[in-house]
Amino acid sequence: MEVLVVSATLILILGFAAGTFLIMNQKTEVSAAAQEIMETLRLAQNKTLASEGSSSFGVNFEASKFTLFKGAVFNPADPDNQVHNLSPKNSISEINLNGASAVIFERLSGATENQGQLKIQNIDGGQSQNIFIDRSGTVGLALNSPNDDNRQKDSRHLHVTFSQNTKNAATLFLYFPSDNFTENIVYQDYLNTPKTEFSWEGDVAVAGQTQHLKIHSHNLTDQATIFCFHRDRRVNSKAVSISLDGQNLINYSSAGAVSSGYSAWAGEPQIQ
Repeated sequence: MEVLVVSATLILILGFAAGTFLIMNQKTEVSAAAQEIMETLRLAQNKTLASEGSSSFGVNFEASKFTLFKGAVFNPADPDNQVHNLSPKNSISEINLNGASAVIFERLSGATENQGQLKIQNIDGGQSQNIFIDRSGTVGLALNSPNDDNRQKDSRHLHVTFSQNTKNAATLFLYFPSDNFTENIVYQDYLNTPKTEFSWEGDVAVAGQTQHLKIHSHNLTDQATIFCFHRDRRVNSKAVSISLDGQNLINYSSAGAVSSGYSAWAGEPQIQ
């Protein structure tokens, strides 16, 4: 009986120790992967700030790997890409980077419009860590999902998802109803060569008053485009309606109040 009791006790102790070791090992693996991701993000930011190759840099994320790349758009075929493969025991999930799968840093400032978070987790257990990237380009670990409910927001920066392929769109219309004036922007002139990014910014003279707007894409695919609208009411005094090939995307009052576009494919404006 004494031998049986001692043996059972030893088995319990060894089992507990093995379980503890497994959990600690999983935590170590996840932590190491998270640190590697954060170091790669900071490297991309530093390369951008150093204007290496007169280019911006970014990091693209997939379930089993992440890639440091050069340029404003991720090209998986670029031979200069630096691919980091994860251990088969780990994976990247819940990639929420403002509608994109990559974080791209801005030259001069090192900021990014791909703010958000992603999760690195062990596929065999419940061990995980959240990595956040904020608008300023700061990278770190989050114990909980970032919450911006208390952050002051306004209509100067809006996102609208347009659920159509815009790669062959023709004209972006800025209509100023108070003066019955329309500014036509040739959409194709502001698309990049692979048609994965649209970017226009300019001044429009309306009845002697200059209006300044910026419109660009966050994610442009064959299925949809996430448009980003910048309109600062401190320098804009005219109501404006913005449409693409007759599909109304978004509307601003003269004071900056926002209303949804009339197009059935235009989503609700998301104030950033």
